[in-house]
Amino acid sequence: MAESMKGLHRTHRCTEVSNQNIGETVTVMGWVQKRRNLGSLIFIDLRDRSGLLQVVFDEPQVGSEGFEKAGNLRSEFVVAVTGVVQKRSAAVNESLKTGDIEVIANDIRILSEAETPPFPIEENCQTKEELRLKYRYLDLRRPDLQRNIMMKSKVSMLLRNFMEKEGFLEIETPILMKSTPEGARDYLVPSRVHPGSFYALPQSPQLYKQLLMCSGYDRYFQIARCFRDEDLRADRQPEFTQADMELSFVDVDDVIDVNERLLAYVFKEAIGVDVPLPIPRMTWQEAMDRFGSDKPDTRFGMELVDVSETVAGCGFGVFTGALENGGSVRGINAKGQGAMPRKKIDKLVSFAKDYGAKGLAYLAVNEDGTYKSSFAKFMTEEELAALVEKMGGEPGDLLLFAADKNKVVWDVLGALRLELARQLELLDKNRYNFLWVTEFPLLEWSDEENRFMAMHHPFTMPMEEDWDKIDSDPGAVRAKAYDIVLNGTELGGGSVRIHQDDIQEKMLEVLGFTKEQAHEQFGFLLDAFKYGVPPHAGLAYGLDRMVMLMMQCDSIRDVIAFPKVKDASCLMSHAPSPVDEKQLEELGIEVSEQEETEAE
Repeated sequence: MAESMKGLHRTHRCTEVSNQNIGETVTVMGWVQKRRNLGSLIFIDLRDRSGLLQVVFDEPQVGSEGFEKAGNLRSEFVVAVTGVVQKRSAAVNESLKTGDIEVIANDIRILSEAETPPFPIEENCQTKEELRLKYRYLDLRRPDLQRNIMMKSKVSMLLRNFMEKEGFLEIETPILMKSTPEGARDYLVPSRVHPGSFYALPQSPQLYKQLLMCSGYDRYFQIARCFRDEDLRADRQPEFTQADMELSFVDVDDVIDVNERLLAYVFKEAIGVDVPLPIPRMTWQEAMDRFGSDKPDTRFGMELVDVSETVAGCGFGVFTGALENGGSVRGINAKGQGAMPRKKIDKLVSFAKDYGAKGLAYLAVNEDGTYKSSFAKFMTEEELAALVEKMGGEPGDLLLFAADKNKVVWDVLGALRLELARQLELLDKNRYNFLWVTEFPLLEWSDEENRFMAMHHPFTMPMEEDWDKIDSDPGAVRAKAYDIVLNGTELGGGSVRIHQDDIQEKMLEVLGFTKEQAHEQFGFLLDAFKYGVPPHAGLAYGLDRMVMLMMQCDSIRDVIAFPKVKDASCLMSHAPSPVDEKQLEELGIEVSEQEETEAE
C-alpha cells in the first residue's frame, strides 16, 4: 500500500549526493531500478532524472519493518529513503557518478507500487519503437531519453539568454490565425461562434513577426509551436518547435553575423563544441553543382563532376540523348570501390531509380588500369581515358554516372553520395560541419500547379541585380535567402523580406494572385506596409532538429516528449479520434464517410 509524504522532504537528487556528504543524513526519492537480496543485506539502485544511487538495507539499521518493505520492492516502485552516506563497502563502480558511495538506509516509505513494465527501463532499450511510444510515459524514464529532453530545455534557456543580451524581445504570436494556404497544408480549427469559418494553426509566425517589425519592435524572438499537415520523415513532425527571430534595419550579413555568434555560444555551452567562425558560405548553384543538394553534407568528399563536355559526341546514346534534351551528364568517384561486386552495384542502380533515374552508368578502374563498365563498348579508348581523367579516376576507383535533366541528375547523385557514405561509414557524428547556403532561386516551377511557386515564401526579397528578369526569365531571379546547414541537415532558414509595396505586389502577381486574391489572403500585411515599414529580415531554426544533431540521434522523435508517428497519430493517447456528435452539431459540421479507393 502506498504511503504518504507527510513530514518528508527530499534533500538531494540521486547524483547530487557525493563523497562530500559522507557521514550526513540525506533523504532521496525515486524509482527502483534494480533490487539485489543477499539475505542479510538488500541493495537497490535508486533512479531519478539525475542518475543512479546505491541504497543498502541492513536490518539492524532500518528495523524489521523497513527490512521487510525493502524485501518487497520491485522494479519501478517509487520510494523515499532516509539514510547516512558512507564510502562503498564493496568495489567502486567507475561507470557511475555515485560509484564510490552508498546510502545506509534507516527509513523507507513506499510511495507508489508498480506493475511489471512492458519493456525494460534502461539505456538504449532495443524494444520496438511502436511499443515504447504506446507507453511513452515509461519510455521517457530511460536515461538516454531523459538526457535528450533535458538538453532541449538547456538549449532553449541558452537561446533565450543569448537573445536577451543581443536586445531581442520575446513576444508571443497567435496560435489561432487566418489560413494562408501558400506552402504546406494548414491544420484547420472550426469556429463555433462564426459557423462555417475556420482558424488555421500557424505553419510559422511569419506574417505576425513581419507586423511586429512594422510596429517598431526591431528585434523579435520566440520559441514558437508550429503545425504543418504534411507527410512525415525522420526529421519531420506535424507539430514542432521553432526558434524564430526577425530583425529590422538589417541585410543578409547582419543576420548571418548574429546567428553565427548564437550558434557558437549555444554549441559551446550545451555540448562543448567549438564552432569555427566565420561559417563557410556557398551559393545554391555551387551547392547543387558540387553536391547535388541544397543542404550538402561536407564531412566527406565524393563531389559531383560535370562531364557533359567530355562525353559530348561520344557513341553512348544515354549520355548524348540527355545532352540533346537540355540535360547534363555528371558523375561521382567512389574512391577505392572499384572491386565492388556486381550485386552491390545493381542495388545502387535500383536505389538511383527511386530518385528518378532511368538507370546508372558505372565504370570501375581495375588495378591494372583496364576498365570494367556498363557502357565501355559504346566509347573509344581515348574517350574512356578522357572521362576517367576528368573524374580524377585512379586504379581501384568506381565511377558512377547519371544522365538526365539537371534536377534529376542532382537528386540522384546527391542521394547516391550520401548512401555510399553511409555504407562506407564516412559520416562521423562527432564532426559538426556548418555551412551557409545563399542566393537560392526566388521561384521554382510546379508542374502540379502549372505555375511558379515561391521557393521560400511570397515575402522573400529578390536580389536587386536580378529583379529586371522577373517578367522575361522569372526562374533566373535569385533571392536574398539563406539556409544554415549542419552535416547535411537544414538547421534553419530565412531571408531578407520585401518591404516595398511595388515589389510585393509584383511578386504576388508572378505567383498567380490577382490584386483581389492578394488582399483577401494577405490584406492585413499589405495594409500595414502603407504606414512605414523598415527593411527587415529573419531566420528560424528547427529546435528539435538542432537538439537531434547535438545528441547524435537518428530521429527527432527521440528529442520530443510526446511525438507523433508517420501517419501523424499518437500511439499513446490515440489522437486523432472521433468526437461526440453534439460537439459537431455545435460547430455546424457533418462528417461524411469517404469511400476508400485502392492506392495506385
